[in-house]
Amino acid sequence: MTGSKPTGEPLACVTGRFQPVHADHLRLFRLALEASGRLVVAVTNPDPGTYRAELGSSHRHLGAASPFTYFERLELLTAALGSDEGVGPEVAERVRIVPFDLGRPEHWPHYVPLSAVQYVGVYGPWEREKLRRLAAGGYRVVEIPGDQHTRRTSTAIRQALRAGTGWERLVPAATVEPLRELLAHRHAAGMAL
Repeated sequence: MTGSKPTGEPLACVTGRFQPVHADHLRLFRLALEASGRLVVAVTNPDPGTYRAELGSSHRHLGAASPFTYFERLELLTAALGSDEGVGPEVAERVRIVPFDLGRPEHWPHYVPLSAVQYVGVYGPWEREKLRRLAAGGYRVVEIPGDQHTRRTSTAIRQALRAGTGWERLVPAATVEPLRELLAHRHAAGMAL
């Protein structure tokens, strides 16, 4: 990515585990970028040391819910964002991807300035809790109501990936080949997803 100098444009942020990235994430990225000139994609649970039980989400801290490393998610996010299905290559230059431990609010401003506006897609208790925490941490928060009928979940995608069938239609097209390579590498190494 180029253009690392601040532009003075408003800064938006979308936080998530992105285990893996999917269409609902891309929708949030586009909405945030429409309202702001720049976007920070803040990857939560960046490493196993940050996993902890959370109110409103009984699975987030389990290893099976977080099979992809920070680096793997960075690669998948970069592929998805740079595609036409994401935000496109020109707009992707205005996106930065950073780690973001939701359990350490005292460190948040080191990764995402407090001037950033946080966009949160809300489907249930966990997202409401995340909204509350981000606001308590000093961020302005914009709630984007989610539609339960059209909701795409990373949990369903991980289940399809483990089953080995039907997952390709659930992820952004630009991430299909990287995911195939990742799965093949893990299979060759005797590692489960």
